[in-house]
Amino acid sequence: MDKYNFFHGIAEELSLGALTAPAERVTGGYLHEMYKLETASGKYAVKLLNPVIMKRPDVFENYRRAELLEKELCENKIPVVPAMEINGCKMQCKDGQYFYVFHWIEGKALAWDEIKAEHCREAGALLARIHKIRQVKEPSDIKEICADWDFYVTAADTECREIAGELEKNRDLLYYCQEQYNSALRLLPPVSCICDGDMDCKNVLWTDGKPVIIDLECLDYGNPLSEMFQLGLSWSGGTVCSMDYESLNAFISAYKKEYGDLNPDWNAIYGIGFSWLDWLEYNVKRALRIECGSEEERELGIGQVHETFQRIIYYHTIKDELLKQLSN
Repeated sequence: MDKYNFFHGIAEELSLGALTAPAERVTGGYLHEMYKLETASGKYAVKLLNPVIMKRPDVFENYRRAELLEKELCENKIPVVPAMEINGCKMQCKDGQYFYVFHWIEGKALAWDEIKAEHCREAGALLARIHKIRQVKEPSDIKEICADWDFYVTAADTECREIAGELEKNRDLLYYCQEQYNSALRLLPPVSCICDGDMDCKNVLWTDGKPVIIDLECLDYGNPLSEMFQLGLSWSGGTVCSMDYESLNAFISAYKKEYGDLNPDWNAIYGIGFSWLDWLEYNVKRALRIECGSEEERELGIGQVHETFQRIIYYHTIKDELLKQLSN
């Protein structure tokens, strides 16, 4: 795709104003591409949706649901950056490329080593506010992970040697963690609510010390305890394999104060922390060219396979200490 003509074209067609500088690629995302546009009328962020993702059979229904939930968050004064509605639509399309446009905001996404307990406290309370908007006393439709790791082990041996050894070495661990995750899913309390789906630190910008959520296309209905636990682990260092239990306690305590105590059985739901398996499988597919649109994306997938393995192995090793800290 000719990006130069593409961005000039959408600026004109969507009445954003003439470009005053070349479109600038913004780093940070692992699925889609984000660009900063400066025009005569202001600054915008344009998210180009991954063409491979857009081929999935339920993708438009999922995005439409997320758009409706995004409006609901705005109505409830949750600090978010919603996609702009232009010509009656949020999702736009030009030359077969689907995308969203946002007003650009000046904010900073914290690096992992910049996150302190006070940030976790703010994030936990904000997540609770989202979960409180609307709830239904019925099980959420979270799918079990049923990856055929043996298939990927065999395929990688011929199609991607870069990940073959890691998959083979950890084959038994993968099936163990998958069962742990699925068992924990079955023990979650039967309640559904609006869930962000991707509120890790890269998708929260800080302006004047306050959080603003971006990248809301993963909004959906889910289980509040599951998302709270996953994000608590992420914000307190699980993603970089360096847990800070003070930060984890700050996240969970602030969540409980805003939402109410869910009275979790931490040992029963410990396996929820292996939700990284879903991301691992997706990136294995990228590496094997099963679900991949370019060589750049394949290389990204290989890198994410290595990083995600580290997280899964790390989480497996900290079980005793984690449960001890959670029970205090």
